[in-house]
Amino acid sequence: MAAWKSSAWQRREREGSSDIVTEGSPEIVTLGGGCYWCLEAVFELLEGVERVVSGASGGPEPNPTYEQLCSGRSGHAEVVQLQVDPTVTSFQEILGVFFATHDPTTLNRQGGDVGPQYRSAIYYHSPEQKETAEAMIADLTEERVWSDPIVTEVTPFDAFYPAKPEHQEYFRRNGNQPYCQFVINPKVAKLRKKFAHRLTK
Repeated sequence: MAAWKSSAWQRREREGSSDIVTEGSPEIVTLGGGCYWCLEAVFELLEGVERVVSGASGGPEPNPTYEQLCSGRSGHAEVVQLQVDPTVTSFQEILGVFFATHDPTTLNRQGGDVGPQYRSAIYYHSPEQKETAEAMIADLTEERVWSDPIVTEVTPFDAFYPAKPEHQEYFRRNGNQPYCQFVINPKVAKLRKKFAHRLTK
């Protein structure tokens, strides 16, 4: 997997700007919440999300292979990187869907998928994203939405390594496979029930 950084993030690094979103530009969002096939299937249905790419972030070494990622020893998390139209869907709304469609209270685990690569994580691209993420976690904690504490890590984005083509649009292409039927499909069904008014189809 080759390293990729958004052009907006590269511009922020060059110019020292604290805000990567300018008028008319997409917002980049990087999230980990279990298997990236699950998150991809959820977010590709949400209006305002222009692009979803599965991959890896959060590890010390560049270009992890799929085998290294799956072993849990590379230090990376399975993530999706979203390109979002912020005039249609805000970062806060993205996080609302994120927290509603995975369990942020299980450390290094989502259901039967176990290991640090499945950790719940928000890799923020700007101080504004960091502030929004921390505020939402604080609100959810205060509201006691879950009986267990939220373990979602909020970490600065470093680099993103896209997965190979066979891992992209996985649910759409392999919907009849057992993992898709028993793990991904319930998440998509929950999304359709709770956020029907915000879906593209």
